[in-house]
Amino acid sequence: MAVSLPTERQVADIAQGLGLALSESDIATYRNLFGPTIAAYNALDAMPDNLPQVRYPRTPGYRPGPEENTHNAWYWKTSVKGAANGKLRGKRVALKDNVMLAGVPMMNGVATLEGYIPEVDATIVTRMLDEGAEIVGKAHCESLCASACSHTNATGPIHNPYRKGYSAGGSSSGSGVVVALGEADMAIGGDQGGSIRIPSSLCGLYGMKPTWGLVPYTGIMPLEVVLDHAGPMTTTVSDNALLLEVLAGEDGYDVRQRSVKVEPYCATLAQGVAGLRIAVVAEGFGTPGSDPAVDAKVNAAAERFRDLGARVDHVSIPVHDAARSLIGPVAMAGVIQIMMGGDGYGANRPDLYVTSLMDRHRGWRGRADELSPNVKSMLILGTHIHREHGSRYYGKALNVIRRVRAAYDTVLRDYDLLLMPTTATTATELPPPDAPLEVYVGRTYENTGNTAQFDLTHHPAMSVPCGLSNGLPVGMMLVGRHFEETTIYRAAYAFEQAQDWKRL
Repeated sequence: MAVSLPTERQVADIAQGLGLALSESDIATYRNLFGPTIAAYNALDAMPDNLPQVRYPRTPGYRPGPEENTHNAWYWKTSVKGAANGKLRGKRVALKDNVMLAGVPMMNGVATLEGYIPEVDATIVTRMLDEGAEIVGKAHCESLCASACSHTNATGPIHNPYRKGYSAGGSSSGSGVVVALGEADMAIGGDQGGSIRIPSSLCGLYGMKPTWGLVPYTGIMPLEVVLDHAGPMTTTVSDNALLLEVLAGEDGYDVRQRSVKVEPYCATLAQGVAGLRIAVVAEGFGTPGSDPAVDAKVNAAAERFRDLGARVDHVSIPVHDAARSLIGPVAMAGVIQIMMGGDGYGANRPDLYVTSLMDRHRGWRGRADELSPNVKSMLILGTHIHREHGSRYYGKALNVIRRVRAAYDTVLRDYDLLLMPTTATTATELPPPDAPLEVYVGRTYENTGNTAQFDLTHHPAMSVPCGLSNGLPVGMMLVGRHFEETTIYRAAYAFEQAQDWKRL
């Protein structure tokens, strides 16, 4: 892919677009000055890329038909077997379809990436294979991971495992479904506004969004660096802690990883909750559109912790409400400057760039009509904001987030955990195929009211199933101090072992 010297016409057009007044002589001079720099680009183009080596053999696998993909949860099935022994020996793991698995297709929910095949494994893939896991396929996710409801994938909606025709949550929709159906033992999810915890809540799973940077994002298609998290989705707490033990730790690439603190997450599971201090956050309940039955189930679960020996108090954190509005400006800047404008990566990040993905993804510009309506909405509004205001609101949001983070930390000085509903409702019906645009797009933001704040503040947060309402799972969210996932796991395990959540 050679880089060509711009023609004089191209130089003139670019200058005009930048508001530069150049004479014909200026244009010719600038063009001549570009020669050595163009030569440097072509010298770089001739060099081999410096990507991690793929270490485990695999075959491409296949795209399953409807008869073995009844909920449209799978994009691709395969079998990549890791080491003969390790912590994950015998475990079947599904990957969210924004996680790179070399030699196996990845579409990240969008038609414009259909047919792309990565040539590298994500860091977390290598770590799982090193510990004996078998990667059994790629689970569908929402279009470019930009929806909290499961109706935006280019292949059609993903159905809830408890009730077809209902949302599985997003954006890690397929990951939640294949684990809940028993078609995989574990799955990897990604979380930028709740996308691990929301499908875990609606599908009845344990879903951990770890502290930002604990799990390397290398080899996973980004949305926005400040928001990107990856983590485990499982049917048991012990499996969740086990998988996090394998995933966690610095990899030498990911710029999110600063002073990462890794712990043996399985070692303290059985310590119980006696003496733990749990704060039930008032602002997490009774939110607009919330289901009183969900609030009641979560309040009852909080009381169960009291029975198990924890101290349980009700507290108010007023900033929790205001913080809901901050996710938009941050995510919008990510869409414009990284995910779409930056060909998936953007610039100014000294981590691993998978240039083949950048080359493929930039093709969306010639196929923009194929993007999902919610991505189009973000693209239009984000472009307007960027043209009119640049990045000032992104910067201001990050400044304000520090105050929000401090407010949660103030409470977490006196308490070990925060508790609230993960989602304000159980799974809702999927929008019909002919849904009006305002319904299709509006539904993509549902159920993020308690989750998005902690993508911004980077606190670890886990969805824990705590009952059924009208046959559909209810999720309780536990939030801890940074890098104190062990405390969350202790509480979740004690709750899990005390009763069968499906009988609550």
